[in-house]
Amino acid sequence: MLEELRITGLGVIDDTTLRLTTGMNAITGETGAGKTMVVTGLGLLFGGRADAGRVRADPGRAVVEGRLRLAGSLGDAVQTRITDAGGEMDDDGSVLLSRTVTIEGRSRAHVGGRSMPVAMLSEVGEQVVAVHGQSDQLRLLRPSEQRAALDRFAGAEHEKLLETYREAFTRWRAVVEDLADRRRHARERNQEADLLTLGLDEITRVDPQPGEDDDLRAEVQRLEHAEGLRAAATVAAQALAGGVEATEETPDATVLLGAARRTLEAQATVDPALGELAARIEEAATLVGDVSAELSAYLSALDADPARLEVIYERRAALRALTRKYADDVEGVIAWADNARTRLAALDSSDELLEELDKERLRLAVTVGELAGRLTVARLEAAGRFSDQVSVELAGLAMPHARVEIVVQPRVGGRDEPTVPVDGAELAVGPDGGDEIELRLIAHPGAPALPLQKGASGGELSRVMLAIEVVFAGAGGPPTLVFDEVDSGVGGQAAVEIGRRLARLARTHQVLVVTHLPQVAAFADRHLVVAKDTSGAITTSGVRIVEETERARELARMLAGLPDSDLGIAHAEELLAVADKEKRARGNGGTHDE
Repeated sequence: MLEELRITGLGVIDDTTLRLTTGMNAITGETGAGKTMVVTGLGLLFGGRADAGRVRADPGRAVVEGRLRLAGSLGDAVQTRITDAGGEMDDDGSVLLSRTVTIEGRSRAHVGGRSMPVAMLSEVGEQVVAVHGQSDQLRLLRPSEQRAALDRFAGAEHEKLLETYREAFTRWRAVVEDLADRRRHARERNQEADLLTLGLDEITRVDPQPGEDDDLRAEVQRLEHAEGLRAAATVAAQALAGGVEATEETPDATVLLGAARRTLEAQATVDPALGELAARIEEAATLVGDVSAELSAYLSALDADPARLEVIYERRAALRALTRKYADDVEGVIAWADNARTRLAALDSSDELLEELDKERLRLAVTVGELAGRLTVARLEAAGRFSDQVSVELAGLAMPHARVEIVVQPRVGGRDEPTVPVDGAELAVGPDGGDEIELRLIAHPGAPALPLQKGASGGELSRVMLAIEVVFAGAGGPPTLVFDEVDSGVGGQAAVEIGRRLARLARTHQVLVVTHLPQVAAFADRHLVVAKDTSGAITTSGVRIVEETERARELARMLAGLPDSDLGIAHAEELLAVADKEKRARGNGGTHDE
């Protein structure tokens, strides 16, 4: 839910904060007080188009901030998207959204404390809020959303079927595109395969090994400097353990260490510290002996064979030939060969493979067609139930003769688009099946069924959207619903019915409604009033919560324009009592857990 909304410098609103609740929030106020700016602010917060003309000259920028708190799978998905984009959730699990628009028209967005593209706000907004109003691009007017809404309405089993279909469709399209690409580019694929095969043959003949170039470089170093290495190792070996060449005049390290150890051991009985030092000298003598043995082994293994050196030169030349053509080093050449083998498998355009792919394409096409047919049957059944339920709702919204129907018709495919067999006919299908979905309104008996945006006036369209949202309330969708002037052009009992339906929606959604009808506002769980202040040089508006007797006065103002009229207040109190009684009878205590 949207817990809080702060608007600064937008239209007549200087600086105000709306503290919203779960359930139904009604926003009322005099005409021109700025109620519409609240909806405009919501639009900005969730990625709507920025209009610099609505920014107040002082301070020269409009800022809209909102605190959003979500739960369940939708909350997890939105939180994951925000954190993946670099934003951070607050410690209490909520997230702060912000949109700034300057008087020059520049716009900035922040999500979770990080600057982000405005598109990120739009992405979050599509998940969490749906705005309905006479001038809005209504979500349910988009064919894709109409199809998605019908699929949600059809139920969980239908959505499982849709997921199964999408998986089969994805596999089928992948095979279709792979087969078409192999056929269309067979010549280019064969040419590329020939080049890769030549390269692989050359690399296979040389057979480079990982790290081989480094090993050969080190061996060349040893062979080219063999005499110097032998001389150095010989001198060191003689210095450590001179062997037959050692004499008393030129003792080696082993002799000197032995003499030092014996001298100290002779005095160890007088001072034990010398005994400890003698032991350490013995350890040093052991280490010298080990190094001396390793030097002897090194000298034995040292090779100065010119023939071996020539072999290495030839091997390194062969490796350099590969690195000039395929990569910077031997590891890169080996990787190139691995990638080439993988690519060769993908380039296969043999008749045998093409035949196998074509069989797979036909098999998957049958599966996709069968699933698409089942989807159509399920959608037709759901469309009938939906039409009946929405028409019942419209009867209570001063549209007793209107009927909304969902038309399910075959999808129109693009030119050269592949088809699948569906109930004996070849039809184009998409990721969501083979159906085009369209909501149509029959305004009165005998009237043609027209698309919603063409068959209804502004006020009728708002009521149709309300009826649809009531029917869809239990079928998922955004948790926050905003209705701007949905009661335009109605009054009396129809206005009460609008209030009832908004209150019904508020049992499962957070509802924000901008209204001028007291019959609607009476059903609110929280009543906010936009009030205009003309005491200063510049007209401004703010929003405040009204409760108890204040609420009755506001409803009396809405009823007759007389907030202090005893008769008007009595009427308002009666209206509040009726609304409260109906909400309690329906099990709506005013708030609900998100």
